[in-house]
Amino acid sequence: MFDDFMTRATLAGIGVAFAAAPLGCFVVWRRMAYFGDATAHAAILGVALSLALEMSIFAGTMAVALVMAVTVTLLAGRDYAMDTLLGVMAHAALAFGLVAVSFLSGIRIDLMAYLFGDILAVSRSDLLVIWGGAALVVALIAWRWSALLTATLNEELAYAGGMDPKREQLVLTLCLAITVAVAIKVVGVLLIAAMLIIPAAAARNLAQTPEAMAFIAAGIGGVSATVGLRSAYLLDTPAGPSIVCVAAVIFALLSLVGWRRRSAR
Repeated sequence: MFDDFMTRATLAGIGVAFAAAPLGCFVVWRRMAYFGDATAHAAILGVALSLALEMSIFAGTMAVALVMAVTVTLLAGRDYAMDTLLGVMAHAALAFGLVAVSFLSGIRIDLMAYLFGDILAVSRSDLLVIWGGAALVVALIAWRWSALLTATLNEELAYAGGMDPKREQLVLTLCLAITVAVAIKVVGVLLIAAMLIIPAAAARNLAQTPEAMAFIAAGIGGVSATVGLRSAYLLDTPAGPSIVCVAAVIFALLSLVGWRRRSAR
């Protein structure tokens, strides 16, 4: 079964969707969309360092994404507004990464594959990394679900309950770094934030509880990956962008359903 490249690509897309779905819900609830985008942009620098040091792309991108996310978390609110700091660091990390790649002599690299993904080239070992990372993200969020949800809704309530909102922020930061590292091969740096935000935003129109929103977002992400890949195969379009386009169409349709439901009340 794993000899078929479309089967591997579909499994990879579903794995990324499962990792991104619950994390994407917290990104939407906390209004961290730009935070996820900035962390994803830093992944290009991680790719360059991985190739220069002859280490795993997954390890390099996760390390740089984690450093980026932790740095932004620690510096936010001190001298600059969060959106300003994220803008500077996101574009700076992407620019430094692209420049660093140009200095790699004797190494052939397809930048488009890292910017927009190359899901059709996913190997068996890539599948192990993607599903292993997805399982770790889901396990971390399931373990800290109540604390993460409380810290997201009300920090003072979290403190009163003996929870540390900053610690929960670091858990989300770690999950975000892992998701970026496993998703870079599937949808690429420029589309990772879309897979975090769009399925979660679409699920918001149907869900009645936070848990339901996470499960529905996972389903939307899985459907987007499957239908997007099939559409890319039939229409000869880029796979990563096709997946995001399907997710965007689902978001538009569910937004209309949500709007009509609210109007009927």
